[in-house]
Amino acid sequence: MENKHPLVEVQHLCKHFRIKGNQMIRAVDGVSFHILPGETLGLVGESGCGKTTTGRTMIRLYEPTSGNVLFEGRSILDRRAMTPLLRRKMQIIFQDPYASLNPRMTVGDIIGEPLDIHCLAKGKERRERIHELLGKVGLLPEHGNRFPHEFSGGQRQRIGIARALAVEPQFLICDEPISALDVSVQAQVVNMLENLQQEFGLTYLFIAHDLAMVKHISNRVAVMYLGKIVEISRCADLYQTPAHPYTRALLSVIPIPDPDVEEKRQRIILAGDLPSPVHPPSGCRFRTRCRRAKSICAEQEPELQEIGPSHKVACHFPG
Repeated sequence: MENKHPLVEVQHLCKHFRIKGNQMIRAVDGVSFHILPGETLGLVGESGCGKTTTGRTMIRLYEPTSGNVLFEGRSILDRRAMTPLLRRKMQIIFQDPYASLNPRMTVGDIIGEPLDIHCLAKGKERRERIHELLGKVGLLPEHGNRFPHEFSGGQRQRIGIARALAVEPQFLICDEPISALDVSVQAQVVNMLENLQQEFGLTYLFIAHDLAMVKHISNRVAVMYLGKIVEISRCADLYQTPAHPYTRALLSVIPIPDPDVEEKRQRIILAGDLPSPVHPPSGCRFRTRCRRAKSICAEQEPELQEIGPSHKVACHFPG
């Protein structure tokens, strides 16, 4: 996998939202990473750190303030490159399975709408394609005649996944696809996503705050804090030897299914709240909550530097 060319490259991506006067919310502020074909990159961090905004900006649901996103080497910001065919290759699964489905449309029409927009199937072929997609996500053909309110949360998320698969994409942004589901259903949806990835050769950006689930599904993990990537590494390396203090704090709260180990281990409790993205701290943005912070942390912003094979961290005192 390491010898492959990236399918998706994000280059210094920024998304700022203007609020009162000239104030700007720096939701995403200079994010860079790549995703290889067939890979799953997990994107984790606290609520409000910019994970969802990053995903939505990558497919231009939000227009970037600056930076670039390349898909198969082509910029999606180039109007000539952003053709309907390219749009088909990049799809998103939304977080809320209740709000992301039109309550006035049947499930069959919801899944069939992308087929209509891209002129992929009509008549009998369209119906067969809808039934096939329903089967791929564990639903029955007759479910296509029902409305979204007649389904559970897990079933609605399956419908959203079927809709995303309708145009045969290569890259899926999974925007916290299990956070609104019951715990008993989460594992089913994640296992289904893994099976679909193997069957169709999909590439995922998996956005989540459940680090245990991210560990299960991801090849690499990027940790985001206040609009910036602070650490990115292969999954096993990140969970075994986290280098950034913020990453260690996140990992310390993952439950361990051994009461003796769970009782003895020490959790890292971060002081204070997440700073405002309108006025982020100078230098390192994590310094206001970091036990290791020194004067240089306030004066100089750490760059994302490689500290090991495929392991980068933005910290003046990693390790």
